[in-house]
Amino acid sequence: MNMFQDWPEPIVRVQSLSQSNLKAIPNCYVKPLSQRPNLPSQNHHNKHNPVTAAIPIIDLGGLYTNDITLHAKTLDEISKACKEWGFFQVVNHGLSPQLMGRAKETWRDFFHLPMELKNMHANSPKTYEGYGSRLGVEKGAILDWSDYYYLHYCPLSLKDYTKWPSLPLHCRELLEDYCKEMVKLCENLMKILSKNLGLQEDILQNAFGGKEEYGGCLRVNYYPKCPQPELTLGLSPHSDPGGLTILLPDEQVAGLQVRGCDDAWITVEPAPHALIVNIGDQIQMLTNSIYKSIEHRVIVSPAKERLSLAFFYNPKGNVPIEPLKELVTEDSPALYSSTTYDQYRQFIRTQGPRSKSHIDELRSPR
Repeated sequence: MNMFQDWPEPIVRVQSLSQSNLKAIPNCYVKPLSQRPNLPSQNHHNKHNPVTAAIPIIDLGGLYTNDITLHAKTLDEISKACKEWGFFQVVNHGLSPQLMGRAKETWRDFFHLPMELKNMHANSPKTYEGYGSRLGVEKGAILDWSDYYYLHYCPLSLKDYTKWPSLPLHCRELLEDYCKEMVKLCENLMKILSKNLGLQEDILQNAFGGKEEYGGCLRVNYYPKCPQPELTLGLSPHSDPGGLTILLPDEQVAGLQVRGCDDAWITVEPAPHALIVNIGDQIQMLTNSIYKSIEHRVIVSPAKERLSLAFFYNPKGNVPIEPLKELVTEDSPALYSSTTYDQYRQFIRTQGPRSKSHIDELRSPR
């Protein structure tokens, strides 16, 4: 249970700062030198190192074909991406381009509503549901250059339509359609991830608490234009605390960066009509680090706003999460001590994004 009822300081909407035409960002958004994005060198890295400049793009259509060779090749591509990257893009994933476009257009319209209408949905650190502008409750913390909207889709016990925006018109109906499709995709991916481990296809789903008990929530990220993008970040480095994340990116403005194996930050260029899938900490723990949750961050633009939708597919809050017994052997002992998702996510809700420090704390002593 979250003990924090309110934010430690008055909330300032980043969108309001951006629209005020300020020339310099407030000090509370200026990152320490070691955390600044160093934009010119990142562009240089991507341009001259194409081998590590693109996360895998996988055509899921290969899973629904009679071509046995193509089916096996697609499974192998997913397995390799989960083990080596923790991130991959998917096309032919089942969501129509029309639904994806409507989802982004509707949320862009929401963030362009008058501030007093958006603030009717202002959130608190108690549940984070609603319209927000910060993660973590540390007073005096360095903040990220972003606003967001967070809501629960499932389980039904947490789904509260009063916390969903009523504007723009038909927003709630669209959300239902979009989240329903997200759940379908996540359920299919969970089966694939299980089979690629050589296990029964329902093993990961059952570890999440079963088909009726999982958690699903949506965070819509809004990154306003920033006059000094070299000094700040839209979202600080972190790995996702949950199970599986499906991101609908902004195809017009790249911003997501993934930490590569050489520690360089790689800017993800979204493929047309693609979704971006990434492994969260809970699946890294369940698979005993066979699948990797990878650190990522978001840079911002001086010229354009950016919007993305992240759907999080998570375990039931009170189910023990620990390495699956089928994956623990004498040669591969359990790397993590047991926890629950409710306990785990309190870290990011109180501390904010902190690289991979929390999952590292749960490593079992060897």
